Amino acid sequence: MQDNVSKLGKGIGWIQMAAALTLVFFATCAYSASKTVLVLGDSLSAEYGIARGAGWVTLLEQRLKAEQIDASIVNASISGETTSGGKARLSELLGQHRPSIVVIELGGNDGLRGLPLASAEANLRAMIQESQKAKAKVLLVGMQIPPNYGREYADRFSGLYQKLSKEAKVPLVPFLLEGVANRPQLFQADRIHPLAEAQPIMLDNIWPHLKSLLQR
Repeated sequence: MQDNVSKLGKGIGWIQMAAALTLVFFATCAYSASKTVLVLGDSLSAEYGIARGAGWVTLLEQRLKAEQIDASIVNASISGETTSGGKARLSELLGQHRPSIVVIELGGNDGLRGLPLASAEANLRAMIQESQKAKAKVLLVGMQIPPNYGREYADRFSGLYQKLSKEAKVPLVPFLLEGVANRPQLFQADRIHPLAEAQPIMLDNIWPHLKSLLQR
């Protein structure tokens, strides 16, 4: 009887170990499975005014390789893009690339042009929902603007991203230009577009949030 109980205990132990190894296996596969990351952004992601290959999106590709993460990047960013333009292009991009993750870096041009915030909010919400409907995870990238149209407008603008992040339960990069915006020497002559030296900082602002999505 004791021998049988002992054998049974050992059998259960092996079953538990096998189950644990299976979980580790599937977790590893989920991390290592090839993923496509679609970056939908404006000039801040489109290497405006800097050498090709110097932008944060290209640096992201290099970091993925360095960390041996099997993911490809599709940079669909266009200089001057607004939330309405991104919304208009998204459906075709989702169908063409079938991304696992969509990084939405839009809204800055809406804010700089003083466009209606309700429209920007609606466009961002629609892009988040359409991406999720396509089974893609979403990373929302927040932006801040100077108070050219008044402090209230600027505060409401930056608040859009926090509101949508909570509403849609998607991760948020609070401010793409954190650590850059307060350093004029990191900007081009227009005082709007960052230099190549600023791109690693921008990537560091995005990386922890994106890496977390890649690991899920």
